[in-house]
Amino acid sequence: MKGYNVIIILNKALDKILLCERKKNPYSGMKNFVGGKIEKGESSIDAAYRELQEETSITKNDVKLIHLMDFTYHLDNIYVEVWVGQLNKDLEVKGDENYLFWSSLDHNFFDLDTYAGEGNMGHMLEHVKMKKDELFKKES
Repeated sequence: MKGYNVIIILNKALDKILLCERKKNPYSGMKNFVGGKIEKGESSIDAAYRELQEETSITKNDVKLIHLMDFTYHLDNIYVEVWVGQLNKDLEVKGDENYLFWSSLDHNFFDLDTYAGEGNMGHMLEHVKMKKDELFKKES
């Protein structure tokens, strides 16, 4: 089974999420989270940090990723791991793979004409919102 990851990054203030506009299929021209393939022999967390850095220049020094949920698509023989993290500082994101931008959280992420993933982006973000206090506890 092939593995992929999706990475949801929130800014330090927790009021914006990092999105990309995809340049390639699937979902060319649509807005999506960053992420990619889990390489053979690579741990899930290492793959998530690698993809995040390759696509955005965000490193593990900038964010702590938390494993949020998984999706398994048995008919397609793939699984997708969903990771979420809050930046620990304001920083500029940059990458060549897709156009990157910060989005407010007040959009309809279930809009199938705008957002990739057949409604999964909306589902993931609603879960993040429900678990926000638990996910982003303030360290004393």
